[in-house]
Amino acid sequence: MNINEYWNRPLPQGVLGPSEQRGEGPKTVVFQRPAVGAQSEPASDAQLADMTVAHFVATRFLPDHIAIKTSPGRRHYQAILKHVLTPEEVETIFGVPAEGSRTKMHPKADWPYMSDVKLREASPEHVQRLIAAAALGGHSSQTIRHIRNVVGAVFSHALRTRHFFGDNPASLVVLPGMKRRESHALTLEQTIKVLEQMQYPEREVTLFAILTNMNIAEICGQQWKFVNLTEHHLSREGQSIPPRSIMVRNQWYRGELCAVPPGRRKSIPIPQLLFSVLHTLSRTKSSGWNDFVLSTKSGRPINQINLAARRLKTIGRELEMPWISWQVLRRTRGVLAYEFGTQIQHELAKALPLSKGPQLPVVTTILRTG
Repeated sequence: MNINEYWNRPLPQGVLGPSEQRGEGPKTVVFQRPAVGAQSEPASDAQLADMTVAHFVATRFLPDHIAIKTSPGRRHYQAILKHVLTPEEVETIFGVPAEGSRTKMHPKADWPYMSDVKLREASPEHVQRLIAAAALGGHSSQTIRHIRNVVGAVFSHALRTRHFFGDNPASLVVLPGMKRRESHALTLEQTIKVLEQMQYPEREVTLFAILTNMNIAEICGQQWKFVNLTEHHLSREGQSIPPRSIMVRNQWYRGELCAVPPGRRKSIPIPQLLFSVLHTLSRTKSSGWNDFVLSTKSGRPINQINLAARRLKTIGRELEMPWISWQVLRRTRGVLAYEFGTQIQHELAKALPLSKGPQLPVVTTILRTG
């Protein structure tokens, strides 16, 4: 690929114009670099001197740097740049129609956007004002760090392309001290209260999180073909699954089913309490090996973010535990395992009321006879 073909190549999905994302019309890039050759003319010193941060992001940083990132990377830059440039400018740069934005942000009158700052006149004070505004606005330490890093990436690229000279202004700013949130975990009594308030599928997700070392993405991406509820080995897709075991191979991450990292490929023995839940689900909600163990009515994997916002946070408010989250439930596993060991499933089975769902009577029977 020659230089002209490179600069005028179609951008990856998510950086295309609105009509192209809908499949209408030819695929062209939002911003095209001028052809390099005898007919092209380098930008004059006056043009470079007048170039603003917003113009540089649109004409150089987007096609040179952001466009070659993965889809999650492009979404990250799009979200964080809305704290650096005005939200409208960012949506225009990324080709997002105003009515198509699901995370609409409105500009703040007193926010020190760098949109109109001339690139060559940018200083650490401009970046420091951004950081101070983010801190006063209640943004988390992680978001503030992301803002500083994205600004730093913009000026690192400007240094490489010789649109900016001197020290990277983002490298000279001081970040506020990181405020670490208190780490929460549930006691056994709190865990039982939470489970009593839960329904399908948040209750099943919680049991997975407490009784296994699977993370939420692995739980949501688990398919029946990798679950063995029998007393003998099964071969699925060329892989042997031990009796009463779950084989972790995939995860549901950012709306896509993908393979787990090699270090997290494993087989997990199914605890008795979880075995009963899975046995009931296999008879009531499964129709094929490729089905997801926990799914919506349409058969799609559950959305952990929506479920947390719609059910988990509601339960947390009702029980005066507004801090409850999937991370808290995973942390609870370590606390309860340290206190009760493998007996935690017996403690839960004894305490949970039988009237809260069809799984629990079966659970009690198995634990008493298993």
